[in-house]
Amino acid sequence: MKRRWIGLAAMAACAVTRIGAQQAEQGRIAYQANCASCHRPDLAGSGEAPQLAGSNFMNTWGSRPSSDLVSYMQGAMPPSNPGSLAAQTYLDLAAFILQANGKGTGTQPSEVAAALRDQTTAGRGLTVTGQVRNYTPVTDAMLRNPDPGDWLMIRRDYRASSYSPLTQVNAGNVKNLRLVWEWAMNEGGGANEPTPIVHNGIIFLANTGNIVQAIDARTGELIWENRIGPESTGAIGAMRSLALYQDKVFLATTDARLLALDARTGKIVWQTAIADPAKGYTNTSGPIVIKGKVVQGLSGCDQYKKDGCYISAYDPDTGKRIWKFDTVARENDPGGDTWGKLPDLLRAGGDTWITGSYDPDLNLTYWGVAQAKPWMRATRGSGSAKALYTSSTLALSPDTGKLGWYYQHIGGETLDLDEVFERVLVDSSDGQKLVFTIGKPGILWKLDRATGKYLGRKETIFQNVFDQFDEKTGEPRYRADILEQQTGKWIQACPSTEGGHNWQAMSYHPGTSQLIIPLSQSCLEMKGRVVDFKEGSGGTAADRRFFEMPGSNGNIGKLAAYDVKTMKENWSIQQRAPFLTAVLSTAGGVAFVGDLDRNFHAVDVKTGRELWRTRLGTAVQGFPVSFSIDGKQYIAVTTGMGGGSPRQVPLTIAPEIHHPLSGNALYVFALPDEK
Repeated sequence: MKRRWIGLAAMAACAVTRIGAQQAEQGRIAYQANCASCHRPDLAGSGEAPQLAGSNFMNTWGSRPSSDLVSYMQGAMPPSNPGSLAAQTYLDLAAFILQANGKGTGTQPSEVAAALRDQTTAGRGLTVTGQVRNYTPVTDAMLRNPDPGDWLMIRRDYRASSYSPLTQVNAGNVKNLRLVWEWAMNEGGGANEPTPIVHNGIIFLANTGNIVQAIDARTGELIWENRIGPESTGAIGAMRSLALYQDKVFLATTDARLLALDARTGKIVWQTAIADPAKGYTNTSGPIVIKGKVVQGLSGCDQYKKDGCYISAYDPDTGKRIWKFDTVARENDPGGDTWGKLPDLLRAGGDTWITGSYDPDLNLTYWGVAQAKPWMRATRGSGSAKALYTSSTLALSPDTGKLGWYYQHIGGETLDLDEVFERVLVDSSDGQKLVFTIGKPGILWKLDRATGKYLGRKETIFQNVFDQFDEKTGEPRYRADILEQQTGKWIQACPSTEGGHNWQAMSYHPGTSQLIIPLSQSCLEMKGRVVDFKEGSGGTAADRRFFEMPGSNGNIGKLAAYDVKTMKENWSIQQRAPFLTAVLSTAGGVAFVGDLDRNFHAVDVKTGRELWRTRLGTAVQGFPVSFSIDGKQYIAVTTGMGGGSPRQVPLTIAPEIHHPLSGNALYVFALPDEK
């Protein structure tokens, strides 16, 4: 079994032996250009990017020679192309980081962080002005029953189906698809993983760097553009979706703001702070509008802070917050006793970085909640505590934010195998209301969406994390060595943090009663770090090294279809490159999906047989959609760079897969016109 280590590189020929002001300044410039988007401008870290200033950094690196730090960076950074910077740049970066931690100077880390915190690029506002003609306001009725030709929200509908009822493109003619137009998107500024939102022939498109555009969907002509900013984003920096309601476009920015834009002109109508970005808060999911409320999740909850993480709802006309639900149970609230003896300050995690779904009949909105942080129990000191409401499905009232029910998939999760992803709503043939979800462990869960009752599960990929399940409740039990973990000791697990499933959403195809799911196959070893139990500390706090999954024959990517009644796998295809888009299925019997190796595939929903593929400019990444204008059906998909484990893991274990390091773009396809 072949392992590749994050950070494995030849030792640097030179080390940082003396930190000069000029070298540290060159390192600061290089840091802002290459590192700040993940580790944040103030070196505070976020998500998978650890803190680079303060006691947690010094706990790991303070007693080691500077050459170790240089070597690590050369082998692992930047994640999209390790070792690609000049040798001197790595030395300069090490000098800057060490200086920021007070090594070789009298400067304290907090002073450096404060000086850097505001060094982000502000937005430039409206850079292209224009007007969407004959715009039709989006109503609640439209959101409940969208026009077949529109794609009004992430995954298209409240059920999160990622399914189009359009039939013009079908299994018989999809081989004739042709590129109609292409639009180059913003480069840099985070991960490009958007959903093109389409209404009445207009595409509303989120770009990296908090940029929103309105584009004529027929021609690719830009109508307006608002560069809201900040263009230098924190963490992964993904903007996966926008929301439409009435005459407004709603955007959740990567610095944890919520904005309403005039859909006709792109002008800002209002903006409000969801949370304080100085504390690490951010957003990577877009909002969903339910019964006249803009409901939004929150990310950047991995560090210790008093506020915790939450889901919140806002007035679409004013931006005033209407309600808030804490996704981490506080000490004196229901569930507060599930965190052991940890005080509120040390209860981190519970991010909601994927947009929820909604059942109008039950009047419940369904959200997945990410894991507790730091990643490993041994680091966070929580013991066997279940840590509500992490790694759970929540059913909330969209009117009040009150909890209807919850189901915790994994109590006290300890390997960054969270369950935050899409909740897909399906009505069974006998009328039962179901909700399906699948998380990083690769377990497909079936619940009663009225009550949260456990109904079944299916293991979709190899896993060795859990050795037993309660057949009545579905509760899993970790292997003994995982339960007995210690900081500084490696633990092996399959799957890895790439996940059996990640943000790339599945699709429900009602014609075949199947869930078609993009999956990934890889494994890891994880080692927890020691952190200080104080405000601003915490983080993910673990080292990882990845290897191929046993029995996969080196295939990272898997696409598979599962019967919603029996949970049986109907078909699957496997390949070396992982799939990096959501699945789009259609009434024409076709499912579309893209991969790291630049391929955009169309397969038969009944068999998985490939019907068509085309190769695009770089990795195909995002949420494909379908729409129609004047009776003509279009298929749209984005390519892009950036991302967390779904990009970093294959870079490590499948380095032979090459793609350009730029090429964020939107591609639109259609059948040729009949002559």
